[in-house]
Amino acid sequence: MATRIIADILIPGRGDPIESGTVVLDHGVVSYVGPTAEAPASAPDDQVHEVPAVMPGLWDCHTHFFGMSQPDIELLATSDVVSLAARAVDDAAAMLDGGVTSVRDVGGLGLQLAPVVEEGRMRGPRIHAAGRILSTTGGHGDIHSLPLDFVHEISCRSGLSILCDGVPEVLKAVRTNLRANAKLIKICASGGVMSEIDHPMHQQFSDEELAAIVGEAARAERIVAAHCHGKAGIMAALRAGCRTIEHGSFLDEEAAELMVELGAILVPTRFVVESLLGQIDALPRYAYEKGRMVAGAHEQAMKIAVAKGVKIAAGCDIFVSGQMYGSSSLEIVHLINAGLTDLEAIEAATANGPDTLGPQAPRTGRLTKGYDADVITLDANPLDDRSVWGEPDRVTAVWQRGVRVK
Repeated sequence: MATRIIADILIPGRGDPIESGTVVLDHGVVSYVGPTAEAPASAPDDQVHEVPAVMPGLWDCHTHFFGMSQPDIELLATSDVVSLAARAVDDAAAMLDGGVTSVRDVGGLGLQLAPVVEEGRMRGPRIHAAGRILSTTGGHGDIHSLPLDFVHEISCRSGLSILCDGVPEVLKAVRTNLRANAKLIKICASGGVMSEIDHPMHQQFSDEELAAIVGEAARAERIVAAHCHGKAGIMAALRAGCRTIEHGSFLDEEAAELMVELGAILVPTRFVVESLLGQIDALPRYAYEKGRMVAGAHEQAMKIAVAKGVKIAAGCDIFVSGQMYGSSSLEIVHLINAGLTDLEAIEAATANGPDTLGPQAPRTGRLTKGYDADVITLDANPLDDRSVWGEPDRVTAVWQRGVRVK
């Protein structure tokens, strides 16, 4: 029995949309994509759905399944991991209902949750997890107000980070994540917003450490995703061979041109910037002040990246449980505001997603024959009505590998 989706508009993820298009899902893969008039004849037991719009399932290329109840990293020190995981289960289901069928978990409990999703015992997107974030001591992945030995202990339990310094330690950290089947390696190449003492403009890992991390990951066919705000960290990460730049708040024309030259991908995460600026009462004061510092530069950096032709993939950096995990598609609007066309922004949230995993990329993100049947339908044509983005109720159905899950 196949599933046949007949749509007023078919958006393939990459390429031109098709008016009056049909997608056929059979045995977990896409078996036909094209005009309805040219579709193969249906069998009597086919399931047929007529919808306004059909497109690939969305990718969120920067998320965290931490299960934190408030935007304060210190809470990971006082929360039981079972409670954190229980919240993360609900967050994953909310993402799926919002149309996200695949995520990169770039720090959190994703490595532990991924096999449960694959077993079909948990509703959620397919999770391609990095495991624990590699950070220098005192860097963005540290919790500066707590004793260092305690941070090492809780970081292991919560999935937050591995604090590592010097080439031998960073190699061990990469191998530790690979041992847990990490699909990519995530590092903090600059300071950040949610950490107390470090400065977002400062490079953290040395050039030698960065080269060692990238080289070790490459031997296992994994790419390295680099958290970077300041230009120093961006340039160092690019020179070392990091495949994706996360945030890129102070990216300028020189950095954008280097990204294009190297084929690196920007995951700008405007979603989280807008979200944090609206939470002055919930954020630690230092995080709010640093968020304000990067917000304006980040908006300009996104426009520079678009103008220079940097490849962009959508990611939200959602990390607070219960808040907006179903609204990842709102990042599409932020990308449009930065200068992408509607179709380019959709491509960033679909077809470009797998590219952020390098050799580990699955065949998803596009409505193409032979690709996995991860598909969503909407109640309106998003090329005419941008209000569908960020509204999970506007996603009328979701299929994963051809199985309807919403």
